[in-house]
Amino acid sequence: MGAYLARRILLALPTMAIVYTVAFLLVHATPGGPWDNAEKPLAPQVLANLKAKYHLSDPLWKQYVLYLGNALHGSLGPSYVNTSEDVAEIIKDFFPVSMQLGTEAMMFAIAVGIPLGTMAAVYRNTPVDYAATGIVVLGISVPNYVIAPILITIFAVGLHWLPTGGWRGPLDSRVLIPMVAIGFRPAATLARYLRASLLEVLRQDYVRTARSKGLARSRVVIRHGLRNALTPLATVSGLLVADVITGSFFVETITRVPGIGRYFVTATTGRDYPVLLALALLFAVIIITMNILVDLSYAVIDPQVRYR
Repeated sequence: MGAYLARRILLALPTMAIVYTVAFLLVHATPGGPWDNAEKPLAPQVLANLKAKYHLSDPLWKQYVLYLGNALHGSLGPSYVNTSEDVAEIIKDFFPVSMQLGTEAMMFAIAVGIPLGTMAAVYRNTPVDYAATGIVVLGISVPNYVIAPILITIFAVGLHWLPTGGWRGPLDSRVLIPMVAIGFRPAATLARYLRASLLEVLRQDYVRTARSKGLARSRVVIRHGLRNALTPLATVSGLLVADVITGSFFVETITRVPGIGRYFVTATTGRDYPVLLALALLFAVIIITMNILVDLSYAVIDPQVRYR
């Protein structure tokens, strides 16, 4: 297990290098600059001094090496837009909010997706299956930035059951709309894959043997079917983290959640290069870590899997 984990971590280093290189090139290829949207046009001399201060007048290769060296030493640099704040401080302030919202969205996805997929498989080709499949198709086809305004219109504006937006912690009612908007697509994806996996497992001989022994249907499904059907689901769950991260960009902006996704949109429009590069590296670390944890979870879910 230790050797496998070490190998995976070493393989993640080239991936991080590729992510940083692509992000760096895309950020600097975008037209405009960090101070183009200033309230008052800056004098040419002031603009030249700012570029010299932040090394933007240096060649690209030098900027590439300079930022990479500082990042490896734990310094992510200052923000070009909020000059009074360091990038590390911005992440420290905004990232916990997105982490809490993303965790609740994944919990919602698991709580909805697994029962939905299980019922669709157990009651195959029945109205229950058709209804579950319809929900899955709706969740996969409708983007979260469309679901969020619909939920706001229905439950906040129409019924006045929930606030239109804002953030007062993970236990406040304001979290419900962004949580459902972000977690609806992952829930539909989990239900879709679980249905297919569980249908295949329920056709196996050992499941037929369990039924022939007179075991209750629920016990056969949960004990013999569901556990063996969860292995493909673990793989999908790791990939769904990317959906949750990218979904937060739009949903947090629409629902006014002060998370890192909303700040990413602000940094993009403001050409805040250090923030964009730091967040690209942060998101890459999260996705790589989740994929490693998913691979390690196979040994827990399936006793036949061993890492040596």
